[in-house]
Amino acid sequence: MSAIAQHINRLKGLGTATIHEAQGQKGALDSGLKPLDPTLRMAGPAVTVDIRPGDNLMIHYALTKTKPGDVLVVDAKGFLEAGPWGDILTLAALELGLAGLVVNGSVRDGNAIIEMGFPVFCRGLSIKGTGKNQPGRVNVPVHFGGAQIHAGDIIIGDRDGLVVVSPDEVESVINKSIEREAKEEAMRVALKEGQTMVQLLKLGETLERFGLR
Repeated sequence: MSAIAQHINRLKGLGTATIHEAQGQKGALDSGLKPLDPTLRMAGPAVTVDIRPGDNLMIHYALTKTKPGDVLVVDAKGFLEAGPWGDILTLAALELGLAGLVVNGSVRDGNAIIEMGFPVFCRGLSIKGTGKNQPGRVNVPVHFGGAQIHAGDIIIGDRDGLVVVSPDEVESVINKSIEREAKEEAMRVALKEGQTMVQLLKLGETLERFGLR
């Protein structure tokens, strides 16, 4: 297994909230992007797709540019009244070995996608189909959800949400995430021994400033 594959597996095992905190509270996508199946986790390098609302031509093209383990990140401009992705594209993605999908918009065939076990994060569901007529772009920077995503950025998703990590920062983020997990485990032990969160976080002085004793 390559080093980057090992890093991706490690990030997948870490919580998105932990990763977000570990990299200085950056890289989070907004909470409107929800997993279809919150029991699934996802991590992989992004293949970015910039499409026109109501058209999925460039998604079909983008699938010819992917590698196993990639995450397709589609900016559908937040358009909710059409689903540019459904069960057939999910099957195509599974056959290609993709790790998941993020859509700044809607998808359809939600139950079928869940049954197929493919991680999908989106803003909603729509039964309406799309055209295949409009141009777009693949592997260009896309900006939505409060984050900019470049092709090759590592995107991680779980029940809590989505976070983006630059490939140049992966090792540092993993190390800081592990340190954070260790500190939280020590905190759990201390709580079970009777200490309070006020004590552990040294909040006494702050509370006293507000007259809270």
